Amino acid sequence: MNTPNPAAEQLGDGAWTAVAEGAHHDPHVLLGAHKETDAAGRTITTIRARRPLAATVTAAFADGTRLPLVHVADGIWQAVHPGPPKVYRITATYDEGSEWTAGDPYRHEPTIGELDLHLISEGRHEQLWRVLGAHPRAVGGETGTSFAVWAPNAQAVRVVGDHNDWNGEGHAMRSMGASGVWELFIPGVGLGARYKYEILTRGGRWVVKADPMAQEAQTPPETASVVTRSAYAWGDGGWMTKRAATGAHAQPMSIYELHLGSWRGGLGYREIADPLIEHVTATGFTHVEFMPLAEHPFGGSWGYQVSGYYAPTRRFGSPDDLRYLVDRLHQAGIGVILDWVPGHFPRDEFALARFDGEPLYEHPDPRRGEHRDWGTLIFDYGRPEVRGFLVANALYWLEEFHFDGLRVDAVASMLYLDYSREPGEWEPNIHGGRENLEAIRFLQEVNATVYRTHPGVTMIAEESTSFPGVTERTEHAGLGFGFKWNMGWMNDSLTYIQRDPIHRSHHEGEITFSFVYSFSENYVLPISHDEVVHGKGSLLSKMPGDHDRKLANARAYLGFMWGHPGKKLLFMGQEFGQLAEWAESRELDWYLREQPSHQQLERLVGDLNRIYRAQAPLWERDGDGTSLSRIGGPAWDPNIVAFVRRDSHGGTVLVVSHFADTVRSGVELDLPLPGVWEEILNTDAASYGGRDDGNLGIVVAHDHGDHHHRARVTVPALSTLWFRHQPEAHIPSPISG
Repeated sequence: MNTPNPAAEQLGDGAWTAVAEGAHHDPHVLLGAHKETDAAGRTITTIRARRPLAATVTAAFADGTRLPLVHVADGIWQAVHPGPPKVYRITATYDEGSEWTAGDPYRHEPTIGELDLHLISEGRHEQLWRVLGAHPRAVGGETGTSFAVWAPNAQAVRVVGDHNDWNGEGHAMRSMGASGVWELFIPGVGLGARYKYEILTRGGRWVVKADPMAQEAQTPPETASVVTRSAYAWGDGGWMTKRAATGAHAQPMSIYELHLGSWRGGLGYREIADPLIEHVTATGFTHVEFMPLAEHPFGGSWGYQVSGYYAPTRRFGSPDDLRYLVDRLHQAGIGVILDWVPGHFPRDEFALARFDGEPLYEHPDPRRGEHRDWGTLIFDYGRPEVRGFLVANALYWLEEFHFDGLRVDAVASMLYLDYSREPGEWEPNIHGGRENLEAIRFLQEVNATVYRTHPGVTMIAEESTSFPGVTERTEHAGLGFGFKWNMGWMNDSLTYIQRDPIHRSHHEGEITFSFVYSFSENYVLPISHDEVVHGKGSLLSKMPGDHDRKLANARAYLGFMWGHPGKKLLFMGQEFGQLAEWAESRELDWYLREQPSHQQLERLVGDLNRIYRAQAPLWERDGDGTSLSRIGGPAWDPNIVAFVRRDSHGGTVLVVSHFADTVRSGVELDLPLPGVWEEILNTDAASYGGRDDGNLGIVVAHDHGDHHHRARVTVPALSTLWFRHQPEAHIPSPISG
């Protein structure tokens, strides 16, 4: 009988048993092929394989020769052959006559390098998904899949899955030292294989976890990870080149937000492409924004409780199916934004929570590591590996799926340690303040990294407080976002527009206060999913009055919104006047589009988008406070809001919104330029369902002395008008009297 070699003997008495049970931190030191020197100084190779209950075990070499192994202990078999290691497979026979041949995972060198491990430990591996997780590849003359996972508190880690009937004793991973990474290459495991990690905690308990870096997962409620590799060939090169050369700030941006599962029922990533492109093109939006598409266990969370940060949800198809959808949208000239959720994650036992038996991804102090309102856990933003996991995740969606931007959910909950907490339930930062300094540094890092590596994309913050510098550059101590949702505008304007018109004159500040701070950040004006659920009703149902007045109010409001500084976002269904509030369990009420009044509202939204995109004064200088002026006149009417927008080439657009329920003729406005102002939009037009009150296409501003240029304007009831100054047009003579 062959005896164990000196290296194996150094493992100690219990190590053989631990290796045999798949509970050792470094099974490769015993198992596999080991190049050694015999007593005569000759090179030999010792092969050991774990095959419990086998009757015979043989190493079959590539040249056709075979080497019988003998049982040593605990189901471990061994043999020695002269010379250096060679490629081989292990064949085991069993008493009942069965035979099993497989490659030996333990004869291979690590598939992850020292530089990768160093970058992981420092939280600076910007392509983390390429080294951790499961990757089909060829190693040492064999094809299979390499597995790597970060679990620094584990005593042992095993790969379980289809390939071993979910018994991981024969596929224990090796510890890669202080990095906390575990690694194993398993020959024969290929695309589509399901797997998880079985982790031995410090407390001696085995837990089974999905792969945090899995790029595909089973369709919920199943929770296994899936070995995958993209075979998609992109066709959006023209879009990507143009995107990299242009910035989002000086471009029109009108975003159509949607929940993929309830836009139209039963459509997956591929099936939705054609109808979505047709609808978005017809309504004129520049971008779509998908609510979260990362894998999540509970559909009712709308995707905001993520269990698989690197896995597109399988509810709608494969990862390459999602690539197809983004590609098709790009080829149709439509940008694509993804909702991203780095602020919290659910407690599901199969996912990130206490991943290796200890708090790992979550902050260990519940005062910083738990969202009690949401029943979720908060990332430990101060831990380099966790920060690196999230930064790389942002880059992953941009790199692998070509998204044009990320809308970052619940930023306010990340910024403040006392967010939704009572006194005594939170711990101040090192300076005694309430700001989460680690989260702030994380947000700065992810934004700076995204903009450095992917020029032309945009990062958008859903941030509801007055935290300073959300869209200021990181080198100027800002958070570095491209845009911030203007929640103040949203709350104030919706409060205002829901009032009966007879009372609005007493609440003018609700519709005009936003002008005070419109240029303090780079803003997006959002009418999002959050405003049409949980008893809030749809946008149209918020409006006062009968059906016709609801429609008129909605038209006036949308006209004001599209004229106001800031990019635009509208949730699906509001473009055609969805009456019922949104529910993720059913599709939109598309039948409403068969009714003329809803067709007319959708026509208005399409025209708003098309005219907005054609008129640079409405978007080119969204971040420049000198591009806007409020407009008044000799008489003040609190129900009329008027202002002009200017581009960098002298173009000027006048916006006049009237929120009272009566027509006003002869309203005098002091305009900044004399001459003809052409009416380019009237939300009261008959084609939109209005009464067609207006100004016969133009108004004229005449010199009124003291640099005043006064025009008389007819403002229809519940309406918004847009006028474009025409400097070359003939100026009619003023009408006397």
